[in-house]
Amino acid sequence: MPDVYKIMLDAELSKAFDVWSSYLNARTGEDRQVRARLRSTLERARAAGAEGDRVCARTLVAEMYDEARDAGLPWAPTSPDPRTADRQTRDYAKDELRQVLSVDLGEDLDTIAIFLSVTGRRLQAAPDLDAATRQDILYIQARAGMALDLAHPAAARRELERLEAIARRWGVEH
Repeated sequence: MPDVYKIMLDAELSKAFDVWSSYLNARTGEDRQVRARLRSTLERARAAGAEGDRVCARTLVAEMYDEARDAGLPWAPTSPDPRTADRQTRDYAKDELRQVLSVDLGEDLDTIAIFLSVTGRRLQAAPDLDAATRQDILYIQARAGMALDLAHPAAARRELERLEAIARRWGVEH
């Protein structure tokens, strides 16, 4: 089994490196000295990532966001919120994952994701759900999403079964 968590961490860094590279390669007319420092920090972060020191690389990337914000660079990237960051990381990781996961495992994960999505949407559309049940649905979907991200179909299926149990309890078709 491939180390999916490592792939996700690498994808997170790759995305940040690409975003910062694109920004620094653009002609924005912003403070040249600050941009030169950011470029230097980006190169150090890339070097740390290439050496396998993801902690250092992530720390340097975080410093870049802080420095750009403190310098008031209007066109500089801003640190994404956690949900956006996860979505972007998944997008970066999906190609890598397709190369290391077996076809059967990939299809199994995709099938579970579809069932989770459909069941979750049907439940959320149910008119009489109370707030606590809606929160349970979101929580279960988040846990299932993590299991899918880590290529763990057994855990994702358990969460799908929990979601289906709620659907049965509320009389929602799935």
